[in-house]
Amino acid sequence: MDANALSKRKKLLSKDTLLMFGPAWLVMMADMDASSYIGAAQTGATLGYGLIWLMLILIIPLYVVQELAGRISIATRSGLGEVVRKNYGKKVASLVAMPMAITDMFTYGIEYLGMGIGLEIMGLSLYYTIPVIYIIHILIVTRKRYCQAEKPLLIISLILIIALLASLFYRGIMPLSSPMANPVLIKPTAGYFFLLAANVGAVIMPFMIFFQASATGLKLTDMSKIGISIKSHRSVKIMRRETLVGAIVTELLMVIAEMAFTGIPHAANSSFFATPQELGKVLVPIAGDLSPFIFGIGIIAAGFIALITISLGSAWGIAESLNISKKSYWLVYVLESLPAVIAVLIINPSSLIALVLYLLIFFVFTLVAPMIMLWVIGRNKKIMGELVLSRKNEALYMAMFILIVSTAVIAVVTSL
Repeated sequence: MDANALSKRKKLLSKDTLLMFGPAWLVMMADMDASSYIGAAQTGATLGYGLIWLMLILIIPLYVVQELAGRISIATRSGLGEVVRKNYGKKVASLVAMPMAITDMFTYGIEYLGMGIGLEIMGLSLYYTIPVIYIIHILIVTRKRYCQAEKPLLIISLILIIALLASLFYRGIMPLSSPMANPVLIKPTAGYFFLLAANVGAVIMPFMIFFQASATGLKLTDMSKIGISIKSHRSVKIMRRETLVGAIVTELLMVIAEMAFTGIPHAANSSFFATPQELGKVLVPIAGDLSPFIFGIGIIAAGFIALITISLGSAWGIAESLNISKKSYWLVYVLESLPAVIAVLIINPSSLIALVLYLLIFFVFTLVAPMIMLWVIGRNKKIMGELVLSRKNEALYMAMFILIVSTAVIAVVTSL
């Protein structure tokens, strides 16, 4: 290939990359949601740099799982629920929709809990602010399309990255000679294994799988309607790059958050968990009295990105599985998220952080069904065509599945 042809190919690939950019990156930024932020903060506050090694290793399963979700989306150009319904029948689709809906309710719950912690940090009442957030969320997902919501969410993700980097800068990196700064620290205690399991649960959430397994292909379909077409093999190549970069950035953000909260004083608290007020002091050295507000707003923004992504991904899958008209999607959004709002309003605010961490552990086990569903679809040549999983890719995927589930099981059993 001559220099001119290579240059044209690079330009074309760059143009296609820009056109496709969004779904994989957005879902990875939504992975750094309110609950992940809180999990990393709690880890840093209690274990220091002790789980950095785990967060870096988890880049691999995060990429492998989300890559398959994106591959299915490109191959089918349909939402995950629609794929199941068309290829496995209405009964199977209905059976799939039920656990998806239950998982969604818990996922909405963890995001509202996380935002509730942000509100508590700022000293605002949950009883007035959570309903307002709920109404805004419902209005956005019922009146805005995915492409319209994508740009502001990507801008928010950039702001969150800057905020996390600033947080680490403000706190400073602790010297490795410090007991809290040992990145390979392993403590065979119940608290250590509890946080290990919570961090595994924060890496891949069901809504991330559903979103990427729908949004990428739907975006390609929308592009083709206006005369823009990208071949499947090139789409996969672009999606893989975006997913890999997103996976690396997401876990680095978790590392940054853990490091930023290392050394936060909470010795006065007799509980294992740091309180929201203690975590809110992370920016005191530079922001003074504004620290709780900066941190609280950051958590709320992170949770809101996840709320939108859940609605535009997982709820899509449920509606498609049940063959619900697009005009009625709003009913799925309302019914799924309303129980989460009610639950947050009746829970004791002092239990918010503990509940978030327990739910993160619970999410590891909710991944079993969607991950198996991805595997079944990904190896089906009739559905996937030329993008069907190779034996090597299938073996790698199953190895990551076993790693994720077994790590959480061992951590939970050990911490009992």
